Amino acid sequence: MSDTTSSPDTDRDTDRYTVPALERGLRLMNCFSPTQPVWSAPDLARELELPRSTVFRMLTTLENMGYLQRSGTEYRLGLAVLRLGYDYLSSQPLANLAQPVMQALHEQLGFTCNLALLDGTSIVYVARVGHSSEFQSAVRVGSRLPAHATVLGRVLLQDMTAPQLRKLYGGNELPMFTPSTPRTVDDLLALIAQDVERGYAEGEGFYESGVSGIAAPVRGGDGKIVAGIGMVVPFAEVGRARSGHWVDQVVHATRELSGYLRAQHPMS
Repeated sequence: MSDTTSSPDTDRDTDRYTVPALERGLRLMNCFSPTQPVWSAPDLARELELPRSTVFRMLTTLENMGYLQRSGTEYRLGLAVLRLGYDYLSSQPLANLAQPVMQALHEQLGFTCNLALLDGTSIVYVARVGHSSEFQSAVRVGSRLPAHATVLGRVLLQDMTAPQLRKLYGGNELPMFTPSTPRTVDDLLALIAQDVERGYAEGEGFYESGVSGIAAPVRGGDGKIVAGIGMVVPFAEVGRARSGHWVDQVVHATRELSGYLRAQHPMS
């Protein structure tokens, strides 16, 4: 029988291949979270139990590389971290599986199609099919938008209970972006209930006036929502006669992708 307990020699070998400065830097980065997105150097020094001079050098290095951004004496995560995270997300099997499904949807209907994941109160775009000259082309892989103000966000929030949603937003009032944005968690819950009943979400001008969207959830093997596929439509193109066909195609695409996920990961 083999002894899996680590020996002093094994521990020494592990320590020999560990880079202390890198480890400290990663521990520092892990301090930033949705519940505490902003830190000062003194607070980080106390949290990490490191000298202030050491923490200051790490902060300066990370700021120079774009992994942190400073405002006065406070630091928050920088764009380099987001790019790194989004590159990872966009390389995952879900995005790869979604690409042909979204390409087919784009070719059938001619509008930009997006795949998004939920990250706290935001959605993160992890795949996109559409020409750069198309409407709302500023939204790219890696872009973040508020979940409550987008149809994609609404489908990604559908698995949450009312108490979970209230806890997520920390209150009842929601940030407003247009007159159509839901003002409270109660308003958001009412919209989500309608979406669940019909199997998709649609609407115009929740985040940006003149922009309409149709979205539906993608489910994993366990039936839980893992992503959403949405289609962006210029408001001038919207009409009930045509939007019904668009809804059918978006829902079909999400069901197709859900089927692929169930086949690859039946219990995921």
